[in-house]
Amino acid sequence: MEFIKLDMSATVPFLSAGAVEKLEEKALAARMALEDGTCKGNDFIGWLHLPTSISAEFIAEINETAKVLRENCDTIVVAGIGGSYLGARAVIEALGNSFAWLANKGENPNILFAGNNISEDYLAEMTTYLKGQKFGVINISKSGTTTETALAFRLLKKQCEEQRGKDMARKVIVAITDAKRGAARTTADKEGYKSFVIPDNVGGRFSVLTPVGLLPIACAGFDIAELVRGAQDMEKVTAHDVPFAENIAAQYAAVRNALYQSGKKIEILANYQPKLHSMNEWWKQLYGESEGKGGKGIFPAAVDLTTDLHSMGQWIQDGERTIFETVISVENAEHELLFPHDEENLDGLNFLEGKRVDEVNKMAELGTRLAHIDGGVPNIRIIMPRLNAYYVGQLIYFFEVGCGISGQLIDVNPFDQPGVEDYKRNMFALLEKPGYEEETKAIKARLNG
Repeated sequence: MEFIKLDMSATVPFLSAGAVEKLEEKALAARMALEDGTCKGNDFIGWLHLPTSISAEFIAEINETAKVLRENCDTIVVAGIGGSYLGARAVIEALGNSFAWLANKGENPNILFAGNNISEDYLAEMTTYLKGQKFGVINISKSGTTTETALAFRLLKKQCEEQRGKDMARKVIVAITDAKRGAARTTADKEGYKSFVIPDNVGGRFSVLTPVGLLPIACAGFDIAELVRGAQDMEKVTAHDVPFAENIAAQYAAVRNALYQSGKKIEILANYQPKLHSMNEWWKQLYGESEGKGGKGIFPAAVDLTTDLHSMGQWIQDGERTIFETVISVENAEHELLFPHDEENLDGLNFLEGKRVDEVNKMAELGTRLAHIDGGVPNIRIIMPRLNAYYVGQLIYFFEVGCGISGQLIDVNPFDQPGVEDYKRNMFALLEKPGYEEETKAIKARLNG
C-alpha cells in the first residue's frame, strides 16, 4: 500500500535552526485537540472520522441514487456554492477525461455546476443549453435560502418540471440538505424528492466525503468506494497517536507555519496537471476560509504549471519574497504519448524524439522547482503516485487534517467563517429584503454621502 509523500527538504535552507522542531509539540497537541474535541469550533469536527464511519451500505445507497440519475439524464446540474460544489468539481475534473464532455458521448452524463454565482448571462446560457437536454438536478444547500443557489434552483426546478413533466422531475431532482429544517428540506419533503442529509457537524468546505461530494462524483461515473478507501487509509496514518516524524499532516501544518512566522505570508499551490485546477480552487477555499481571521492567516494562491509560468512565473521567480510554494507532483501519468520525429526539425525539438511527453513535463517541473528555490522561494512537495480515486481521497483528507491543525497553530477557529456574512448583509440591504429596512436606510445614506 502506497501513500502520498511529503518532501520538505527545500524548506530547510529558508528556516532558522529548530524552527520546525519548535512547532512539533504544538502541532501534535492541535491534532489531539481535534481528537478529544477541545479545539475551537469543536462542534464542526464531524469530518475527522467521517471516512472510517462510511459504511458499504451507505456507499451502495449513494450509488443506487446515482444510477437512477445516470439512467434518466444526459446532463446533471449540481446547484451549490463554496464547499457545496468545489469538492465534487475538484474530484470529477481530477479523475475525468478532459475532453469527453465536448462530444457529449459515452455512458456518463455531463456534470454542470450552477448556484455558485449570480451572473444573468451564465444562467441564461445554461438554461438555453438545457432546453435540448434530459437533465436532472442535485440541489445542495443546508438552508435552501443561500441566494446564489436558491436562485439557480428556482430556475432549474421550473425548467425541469416544464420540460420533463412533474413525475420525471420528481425522479431526477435530488436534495442534499438539513435533516429537519430549512427551505430546501421543506421543498424536498413536499415534492417527494430523494434526499440526503448534510451532517450538522460538518462544514461545507470539509464536506467532500458526505453526499455533498459523493453523489455528484458517483453520477460522473467514478468509484466513490476507492475515494473513501484512500481517505480512510490517510485517516489512519495522520491519527492523533502517530508520531510527528510519520504524520505528514502535522508536518505540513508545522512547516507552513514556520515559514509564516519567518515572513512568508503567501502559499502558492502549484500543479503540473491541468486536471488539478479545481483541486487548487477547493484548497484555496479550505485554507482561506479556515485561517483568514482576526488579521491572521497565510494567503492561499494557486497556479497551473507550466501554463502560468508564462504569466505568473515572472512574479514567482523575481517578485517580493513573501511567498512559499507547495507543489503537487504526480509521479505516473495515466496515458502514454511519445514525442514524434519531424524531418525538417524547424522547431529544433528532435532531441526529444521518442521521449514520453510526461518525461518532458517532469523535467519542466524539476527545472522550475530548482529555479524557484534559487530565486528565494521555499518549496514543499506533495508526491502522489497516480491521479486516481484512491490517491485523490488520500490528498483530500491530508489537506483537511493539515488545515485543522494549522488553524490552531495561529490560534483561530478553523471551522467558522464570520466574515462571509458581511457582504450578504449589504446585498440584502441594497435589494431591500424584508427585515433589512434599517440597514437599507443606513447604506443608502452612506452611498448618497
